[in-house]
Amino acid sequence: MIVKTTLAATAALALSACASGMGASPMMFSQDRLPDAVKVPAGHTVAMETVGVGQITYECRAKKDMAGQFEWVFAGPDARLLDRSGKQVGKYYGPPATWEAMDGSKFTGTQLAVAPGGAGNIPFQLVKSNPVMGSGAMTGVTYVQRAATQGGVAPAAPCGASNMGARQIVQYQADYIFYKAS
Repeated sequence: MIVKTTLAATAALALSACASGMGASPMMFSQDRLPDAVKVPAGHTVAMETVGVGQITYECRAKKDMAGQFEWVFAGPDARLLDRSGKQVGKYYGPPATWEAMDGSKFTGTQLAVAPGGAGNIPFQLVKSNPVMGSGAMTGVTYVQRAATQGGVAPAAPCGASNMGARQIVQYQADYIFYKAS
């Protein structure tokens, strides 16, 4: 059974906040307020800023090497990637975690680090891009950084032997910042 937890109003409000202040000269993303663990190394510049709005699916599974114990496990994302004006420019899905531009160029990545995103929010994340498939907007992307996370944490609902295999979907939003070597 799939249960949906809604944060749509929060996501819409946050998206409008991201778009505010957007005029002739859009604000550029700054890593200054992020934990060092998820900062992109020097020598890389922002190539594209997106807001991921979507869902994360969790599945109730037995804990590894812990007989009789269960937990909600991340099963995969499904999000639209929007530019700062709200236009869809790509999607994020998995497994494996895949970022894909509307032109079909895409990549998977290797997680390098995470840092707390605040109570009730999935963590910030730094991912190194695997080679890009296809040519287009994702060509040359070296890193993707997840920041400004809202929601997306594992459900609070019970997970046990009686509902093993059950899935729950939670809403989330996050900025995905794509970098290329400078």
